Amino acid sequence: MKDAQKPDHVSLNTLINYLRDGRYVIPDFQREFEWKPWDIRDLMRSIFLDYYIGSLLLWKGKSENFAALSCEPIYGYQGNGKPEYIVLDGQQRLTAIYYAFVSPDKPLQNRTSRFFYFVHVDKFMADEHDEAFGYDRVTKRWSKVLADKSVQFDTHLFPLSVIGATGWELPNWIQGYEAHWKAKKSEAESAGDNEAAKAAQVHVENAKGFGEHLQGITGQYQISYNELDKDLEVDKVCDIFTQINSRGVRLDVFDLVNALLKPKGLQLKMMWREAKARLDDFEAEKMNVYILQVMSILRQSYCSPKYLYFMLPGQQKPVRDPDGTRRKEILVPDIADFETRWKASVEALESALKVLRHPQEYGVVSSAFLPYVSILPVFASLRAQAKKLPPTHQLDARRKLRHWYWGSVFTNRYSGSVESMSARDFLDVKAWFDDDAAEPPLIAEFARRFRSLDLRKETKRGTSVYNGVFNLLVLQGARDWMTGDVPQYGDLDDHHIVPDAWGKKQLKNGIHGSILNRTPLAQNTNRHVIRARLPNQYLPELIKASGEGTVRAILESHFISPIAFDILLRDPFGPDDFEAFIAERQRTIQDAIENLLIKERLDLSPQLRDLDIATERAELNIRKCIDAALKGDNAAVPSHVAQKVDERIARAVKKNAALDADNYQNLSAKLEYFDLRELQETITSKVSWHQFEPRFLNKETLIAKFDQLAELRNGIRHSRAVSEVARKEGEAAIIWFDKVLGTSTP
Repeated sequence: MKDAQKPDHVSLNTLINYLRDGRYVIPDFQREFEWKPWDIRDLMRSIFLDYYIGSLLLWKGKSENFAALSCEPIYGYQGNGKPEYIVLDGQQRLTAIYYAFVSPDKPLQNRTSRFFYFVHVDKFMADEHDEAFGYDRVTKRWSKVLADKSVQFDTHLFPLSVIGATGWELPNWIQGYEAHWKAKKSEAESAGDNEAAKAAQVHVENAKGFGEHLQGITGQYQISYNELDKDLEVDKVCDIFTQINSRGVRLDVFDLVNALLKPKGLQLKMMWREAKARLDDFEAEKMNVYILQVMSILRQSYCSPKYLYFMLPGQQKPVRDPDGTRRKEILVPDIADFETRWKASVEALESALKVLRHPQEYGVVSSAFLPYVSILPVFASLRAQAKKLPPTHQLDARRKLRHWYWGSVFTNRYSGSVESMSARDFLDVKAWFDDDAAEPPLIAEFARRFRSLDLRKETKRGTSVYNGVFNLLVLQGARDWMTGDVPQYGDLDDHHIVPDAWGKKQLKNGIHGSILNRTPLAQNTNRHVIRARLPNQYLPELIKASGEGTVRAILESHFISPIAFDILLRDPFGPDDFEAFIAERQRTIQDAIENLLIKERLDLSPQLRDLDIATERAELNIRKCIDAALKGDNAAVPSHVAQKVDERIARAVKKNAALDADNYQNLSAKLEYFDLRELQETITSKVSWHQFEPRFLNKETLIAKFDQLAELRNGIRHSRAVSEVARKEGEAAIIWFDKVLGTSTP
């Protein structure tokens, strides 16, 4: 049997030489170099302290394998190199060793600056190992230090790049360090400074000890590795890579799918590099995985993309999952199909991100204010699904999608198992797009639970509810306190209404950081209006400059009600006043959630929102009037109306398991399912008109007012343009009903 792998080891000095020669290359299916500056420092510390840093897995390469796997040099390597080994496991460690010891003239990956690494000789020799190892950006000051050995000697700073340099650089540095401190000792003795001479002598001795340690580390420190035979098939090597990374510290699913597809001739990493530029506006570490998840959801209504691979024609054995499980169904038949699905998924995500960022759609003006990053795949998939519907159905589907999205945000729906939740939601909402399908239980749960939200506890930006409220403030059109304009959202941040400094001194438990005390403001407003002052100091200045009515209107766009405004003006302002303010703002924001999201008035202009609320109030008062006049008698309702209402209730119960038909037997409950015209018919029918005539007096006038109210209501509810005449006649009808029914606008 072929000797598939050979265990061996290599000295640090030899390894660095191999790295400098470009003998190690990285296959395309490996992830990018991801280590942070401090990760590299910690590896250097482990090496210097003679700790085991793990084994490498290498594949002795040959030209066709280098080409087949699109191998690239170690990050930072410049030159043609002499490729010899393909790194299957150990890329991060090898790249860190190369970057620290060879010090290439290149910024650290995902950083704008070049870094260098060093050891404080004096601290290392004093066994102060936690303080001995350091790194920094290569600034002008540090460039001078790196170019001047006398400064290095004087500050005991040993650049690790000395080890990676060729020739006699290392022994010359040690000899120079020793000579430097011998000279310092002589100077101190000549000056009669015994303390300085003793200190210098310690450094002279350290030079010898440090030099011996370096010689031992570079020559005797061994890095173990396993070498795979160069004649192994590419498929087998990729399978080994996949199996290794399916256990222990896992690579993400993108890397695993990449490894499976690479032997088939599909360069997934290159496809991701092209797509990345289109999705870069949103900072999300797993965006490459999200593309695969969208592909998976749209293909199989399941969020796990580990099945998105294919067999080459003629392959007899079934494809295995990354965990080794056999799978018979082939979801993606070939490269062309995969590329088509990938392109569609990228487009779906790009479109979803654009609509999320829009200040009048979802209000996620930056990635920092996205309630859930993990909701992106199913949200993008549902939008793509909605686009497939007939044009006449797309508007309603988008409405339902918004309702599901906000319900998910304010119920913390995506804080748990994301893949299973995404799959379930995709199927439920996709079915809901069909008018005959049941409303997902989430919608009723959202309507039931939103009043129990304790926004006082939402003190951390990035949580679902905190960001959801912030998005709602953006959607409300929160205006700048200085200019009165809707601000540029690139300059927007959330700031304290009652200042942070005051809150830290006066309040407990960090309550001043609650979203109830935060609002979107431009940096300029925060710096030049609020600063560290209380509202009773800065609000009077705004009132003096712009007028109280204007300032109150601007703050109402931030869900600061007239009551909350008056509380903020209290002088003195103490902890009890703060409690009163956030209690009132909690009520205002919850009302906004109900009006804008539960009752779906978000798409209406502020003027039409007020009219929609007024028409709803008129309907509620009419229902109360009918229930009282008929004394709860179901038999008094016209039979054709009663039949329609009972059918409507039956459909609602069928769609929503949370509803109980027994709760809709009395007239008061049934009236919730009457439409406006059915209310009109119940009042004006021959059988019951005599019971309403004393209140409404004239049937023709009543019918005319119903017509006006219905015209306004239907225009608003069905997103039709509402003419000026219809709006004014509708307003007049609302006033008429308020007067006749003995109600008034609250």
